[in-house]
Amino acid sequence: MTTNEKQLREIFSSMEAEQANEIRDSYYKAIEGLQSLAHALEVADAESSGPTLLTNEQLLAAEALETMKKSELGSVL
Repeated sequence: MTTNEKQLREIFSSMEAEQANEIRDSYYKAIEGLQSLAHALEVADAESSGPTLLTNEQLLAAEALETMKKSELGSVL
């Protein structure tokens, strides 16, 4: 466990439960939304007749998802 994870755990343990749940729910919604968006864009792009602007948008959504996965918040929640 990293120092940041320890600090995040301490922050969440001292936080009001309602606030911690709101953050947890929002984090998981963000991850789920990015996964869904990346997949939907990938499917739409694959169904098109060649490279489109959707290709770049799908890559951006996938990049955002990968960035979120680097967050230590996910391992704490």
